[in-house]
Amino acid sequence: MTSSSNSNTTLQDLAQLAGVSISTVSRALNDHPLISTRTKQRIWALAREHDYPFRPYMPAGPIGAEGSIAIVTPHMRGRPLPLSHPFFLELLASIGEAARARDCDFTVSHTAPASYEDLVSAVTTSRASGVIFLGQAMLHDALNRLVDTNARFVVWGAQMLGQRYCSIGSDNLLGGRRATGHLARLGRKRIMFLGGADPEAVQRRRGYMEGLKEAGLEADPKLDVPVDFELESAEAAVSRLLRRNVAFDGIVASSDLIALGAIRALRRAGLAVPRDVSVVGYDDMLLSRLSTPALTTIRQDTYDAGRQLVSRILDPVPDNLPGRLQTDLIVRESCGA
Repeated sequence: MTSSSNSNTTLQDLAQLAGVSISTVSRALNDHPLISTRTKQRIWALAREHDYPFRPYMPAGPIGAEGSIAIVTPHMRGRPLPLSHPFFLELLASIGEAARARDCDFTVSHTAPASYEDLVSAVTTSRASGVIFLGQAMLHDALNRLVDTNARFVVWGAQMLGQRYCSIGSDNLLGGRRATGHLARLGRKRIMFLGGADPEAVQRRRGYMEGLKEAGLEADPKLDVPVDFELESAEAAVSRLLRRNVAFDGIVASSDLIALGAIRALRRAGLAVPRDVSVVGYDDMLLSRLSTPALTTIRQDTYDAGRQLVSRILDPVPDNLPGRLQTDLIVRESCGA
């Protein structure tokens, strides 16, 4: 039977109902390891039945989990990273699978840090075992400062100079160089780069420039095209270049979604891929395998990424050493060879 004065239920009331001490009730509501699962479940049921305001005392995840991880997406260019992006959906799925294999829960936070203070809030107000930040955005220096708080966190993103925090990601420089070199070997002479200002895209652009140099090709500033991290931005940028009659026969895109946007613009202009323009993406999303033509891309193994990210929270390594994913060129139809 529910108490007639639910809103006035106290810890002492719950203790009397459960036949235990007040300290036991308090520890149970905080998921203390010394309290048995059976006792916790009984006290939680009583708290819920009598409308005790127990949410502030809830553990980070369901009772019995070995740990919990919070996923946080920082601001990029004034807005949160879009969780609807297919690559991030695949990465989230991989994190979830890796967490489940370790009997660990994970939650996606509503917060989107845009400053050092926001980062501190994300790691200190969470009841999770640690935090995974999906992307560095422009917060590299702030993340370096965050190390001094002794918070447990790891970042999906680029490895940068002077980095003190742990990040997991691919060798972006190598990936950009491989993509560009592949197009050059196919005889492409006017190779465009499509990418944004995020640290990973910046490193892939550097790899693109190195790839041009290694192939003996001259960089043309008109073919270094800034775009946002979305399909529509790439589609619009390529369409503008085509209207201006800027000549190009190859595209290195800093993500698969950007590459697919470029292909849409080329098709709408009556150009064929790869006959007229060869295209290479970056990520190896499921969409890249299912597109027509299937997309040549640089693979980032999201399964391994999820495993490494979860491991760095549950089994931290000394000195915050970064983790590198294997960086492979996956050749499909969008290059012709």
